Amino acid sequence: MDKLKIALVAAFLCVADAAFAQQVSVDRVAWLQGCWRSTRGEMTIEEQWMSPRGGTMIGMGRTVRGSKTVEYELVMIKEQEGRLAYEAHPSGQPTATFIAATASDTSVVFENPAHDFPQRVGYKRNGADNLEAWIEGQANGKSRRVDFSYQRARCEAP
Repeated sequence: MDKLKIALVAAFLCVADAAFAQQVSVDRVAWLQGCWRSTRGEMTIEEQWMSPRGGTMIGMGRTVRGSKTVEYELVMIKEQEGRLAYEAHPSGQPTATFIAATASDTSVVFENPAHDFPQRVGYKRNGADNLEAWIEGQANGKSRRVDFSYQRARCEAP
């Protein structure tokens, strides 16, 4: 009986150790921090990410067409139960939370299969000054993907 208890405790410690090793800190995606801009004709899309602090990164974005803001979004990437969560607050839509499926030193993909569209949000850093972002999933029974190519921009101060 004592050998069984010892074996169970050892197995528990191995599982607990493995779970602890898999926990991801928001520092893993610190490469997102800074200001990013994409321009397509009269449309400019900007994202700005604060550096990791307190287990979160706060981001904001806006889309400007001509001289009018047509969309905006506030986002918080946070540590949640050992994983990263992307909590999006888009203009005119309910809040949606996506959980990181993968996170590395240059890319991250968040997923929420139950969300209408998108079901995935991704970012990939290409060098110091380029960031690729995308949203993808099913919309009206069809696969859809929207890509965004950002270049590092100067964070403007008043």
